[in-house]
Amino acid sequence: MRRIGIWIVVAVLAARAEACTNLIVGRRASADGSVMATYNADDYGSYGYLHFYPAGHHAAGEMRALYDYETNNYLGEIPEAAYTYGVVGQVNDQQLCVLETTFGGREELVDTTGLLDYGSLMYLTLQRARTAREAIDVWVKLADTYGYRSEGESITFADPQDVWVMELIGRGPGVKGILWVARRLPEDCITGHANQARITTFPLKDKENCLYAKDIIRFAREKGYFKGKDTEFSFRDAYAPNDFSGRRICDARVWSFFNRSAKGMERYLPYVMGKEEGTEELPWCIRPDQPVTLNALKQAMRDHFEGTPMAMTEDLGAGPYEMPYRPTPLFFEADGVKYFNERPISTQQTAVTYLAQLRGWLPNHIGGVLWAGLDDANMVAYTPLYCCATELPECYTEGVANAFTFTPKSAYWLCNALSNFVYPRYCQLFPELQAVRDELDSDFEGLQEKTDHEAAVMSQEEAVRYLTAYGCRAASAMMDRWRGLFERLIVKYNDMTVKPEENGQYKRTAGGEHVPVIRPGYPERYRRSIIRETGDRYQVPK
Repeated sequence: MRRIGIWIVVAVLAARAEACTNLIVGRRASADGSVMATYNADDYGSYGYLHFYPAGHHAAGEMRALYDYETNNYLGEIPEAAYTYGVVGQVNDQQLCVLETTFGGREELVDTTGLLDYGSLMYLTLQRARTAREAIDVWVKLADTYGYRSEGESITFADPQDVWVMELIGRGPGVKGILWVARRLPEDCITGHANQARITTFPLKDKENCLYAKDIIRFAREKGYFKGKDTEFSFRDAYAPNDFSGRRICDARVWSFFNRSAKGMERYLPYVMGKEEGTEELPWCIRPDQPVTLNALKQAMRDHFEGTPMAMTEDLGAGPYEMPYRPTPLFFEADGVKYFNERPISTQQTAVTYLAQLRGWLPNHIGGVLWAGLDDANMVAYTPLYCCATELPECYTEGVANAFTFTPKSAYWLCNALSNFVYPRYCQLFPELQAVRDELDSDFEGLQEKTDHEAAVMSQEEAVRYLTAYGCRAASAMMDRWRGLFERLIVKYNDMTVKPEENGQYKRTAGGEHVPVIRPGYPERYRRSIIRETGDRYQVPK
């Protein structure tokens, strides 16, 4: 998701950190042989819900209305495809997944006269393409034909066999089309992108693994973005020059995934911590030391730089209760000096989090699973939705609520209510949320093989009904547990106290009343911080 509206182009580079993350795993780098790709869609103020488009045939001459992805303003229309694939969130019924992060890039290349923004292109491509390679062609043709109105984007195209990452930017005001390069991820590797273009130099003659716009280098020369030999051309350096923010705020998130997956990542710390040029750059992809499991990828989406020099619970910014989150804005000033907050993968502004699991050894209607949550990935359990689903769970739908209306029937609002209750007393309350979250994750992962097997012995029509219903039941089960957890935490931790328990039950007097509550006060470390800050101000005289 984008950080800002399309009209605020000048602020792109300053605001690019308030955006999204994709982590990507090739099929031979995963523990079960699936291709996996993730998406934290981070955008302050956005209401989280899942997009859903049923498959369908369309009559000749039928038109598709286009609306700006951010403002919902009407932009125009284009001819509809004769047939469109069904789409659940960010995966279609052919097991194609399309994800994004915005890097912004050179602001003078934005064309606000184009009909298609990145959001429209994602869903149009999901409805019209079957494979990752085909999706590149669909995207480029649509953008070149109708014009591209967004900033620079990194796009993940994934299917059960292949992953391609495409980076693209417009050609300037009033000019249709995009400048783009796409690289195929080696099957035994992992990669990611997080609001900074990551494709630098690329093979110019390897059409099996690299594709690009034919004038991508010539255009850069004409604009003065590049001088040198063609083999030295770097997409990132020409169209989205790197800086401190690109390294520390953006590429550091990719590094945190690499660091979880392989030894030796310390060598890239000077680069991702934003040191001056000349440090060793983070590679575009790496081979993990061990195959990446589904659960390990979920945990990577919940990362706050734990165990690294960028850990977020070790300084005053964590507050009394060691919260690995920071209020925004990302940058702030004091006495004329500019400062920043760390930007981890897991952040409070996530509206929707996805993990697409694409399994080529199963038929499409069973193989594609979208694990979804509507809030910060660290604070939710991922529930499974099969890509063949003919309806969404009500709690994930657009119509159940909106950005201005709260209802506990909405997963977004229920999950946010619980998260925002936990954040201020994080180290005290989060362990209870984590236990329920991990239990649900484990339960749903444990049911997957059984669910797959049961669907496999049914006709496709029966299996689609069964898997659709299963996704709805899973979401409903999550909602029930989350309501129960919310009620428990309010009762147990009311007014900054703790009701004592024994054997899972609140302690009571013989007459049935509550016993005295525990009043824990601040954690020990913060108490000592208060003493250091205030000296003897609060010291009790002897």
